[in-house]
Amino acid sequence: MKEFTDTDIERIEQLIEEQDKENAQREVSELHAADIAELFQSLNLRQAEWLFNLIEDNEKKADVLMELDEDDRKKVLEGMDPEQIGHFIDLLDTDDAVDLIQELDKEDRDEVIQHIDDVEQAGDIVDLLQYDEDTAGGLMGTEMIVVNENLSMPDCLREMRRQAEDLDDIYSVYVVDNENRLQGVLPLKKMITHPSVSKIKHVMEKDPVMVRTETPIDEVAIDFEKYDLVAMPVVDSIGRLVGQITVDDVMDEVREQSERDYQLASGISSDVDASDSVFAQTKARIPWLLIGIIGGIVNSLILSGFEAQIAAITALAIFIPLIGGTGGNVGVQASAIVVQGLANGRLDIKNAASQIGRECLVAMMNAVVISSVVFLYIFFTQPGTTKYTVSFAVAASLFAVVIFATVFGTLVPLTLERLKINPALATGPFIQITNDVVGLLIYVGMSTWMLNVFGC
Repeated sequence: MKEFTDTDIERIEQLIEEQDKENAQREVSELHAADIAELFQSLNLRQAEWLFNLIEDNEKKADVLMELDEDDRKKVLEGMDPEQIGHFIDLLDTDDAVDLIQELDKEDRDEVIQHIDDVEQAGDIVDLLQYDEDTAGGLMGTEMIVVNENLSMPDCLREMRRQAEDLDDIYSVYVVDNENRLQGVLPLKKMITHPSVSKIKHVMEKDPVMVRTETPIDEVAIDFEKYDLVAMPVVDSIGRLVGQITVDDVMDEVREQSERDYQLASGISSDVDASDSVFAQTKARIPWLLIGIIGGIVNSLILSGFEAQIAAITALAIFIPLIGGTGGNVGVQASAIVVQGLANGRLDIKNAASQIGRECLVAMMNAVVISSVVFLYIFFTQPGTTKYTVSFAVAASLFAVVIFATVFGTLVPLTLERLKINPALATGPFIQITNDVVGLLIYVGMSTWMLNVFGC
């Protein structure tokens, strides 16, 4: 992998400014497509397009397009006509081609498809566009080696050689019956150890791990990790082989999903990055900031009704941040455990009751430790008779807040999962704001009750 220094970038920018095509072309010809895409991130759009047009190898150009970030790729595509885009799509695998076409405006898609020279590939792309992009069908490609179960090994090898001419990579050899239903996978080792077998169905590995076209991508990723796969066949509702998913596509999807979840958990409502416009970043950030403001206003209204108690014992106000902060932290911890379990498949929505019970036990233990520590601290450091009210109010409030925050932080992601909403939302500002408000209500109620009991 090429590491670009500031000196490298400055040299290439100088070549572009001088319009030195020969030396600039020599620079990019020696780079991998992924390195060229990384280089483009350090250049402006005009410079990147000029350099892109110098690449002589059209297949390399197509690979560079797919290596670019989605936003950068859109900018480059905007400068191309449908015929140019169609030409590049001809050089891509079907899964990458579908990804690229899905990024175009709907009115441009049909025109681009009409300019794809390979009619068979165009048909495959049209078929793949029918699948939801968040399912196995939307992620799969149709480039793979498929042989009939009744072939002999010599015939199978000849068929493999014929199909391999049109493939860049070979991951698996899939065995189907006369109706194209997947029957098994033929390991390369069997071709060496059984060169003269009568029919390959006698040596193939039956019942391979497979997914259906409608399987969600997150489940596909779990299967890849569970079975240590590099490729997985995709079948339709009646078991016919329609495509395969490769590990590089899964890794890309997992990375993109992780980025979306991280942003969602941070209170960013849409997918943005550091290079996006100020308006786009503001639009993505402002919704949860406004909700946070509303939460703060609600807290101020609660405190306005608590003025008399605070005036009577000013020490009660000192521990308000402690109550809110602890509730937010506990809630985020609980929700993060659940979201992680849902993401890696170790927690099923059907086992929600046992997970809630386990979290309640954890909450009880945490609540006892936290409230005891705080009680002892306040009791031995707070002067005067108010220490009884303050220590009991804060400790009891913390106990209740920890229990509530844990249960709430567990229930929210489970509920969102059941409603088919991204549960990562539960690890963000939603949990923190809710726990702040509820924690303050508990503290106000508990303190008022303590004042009435102790009379001070």
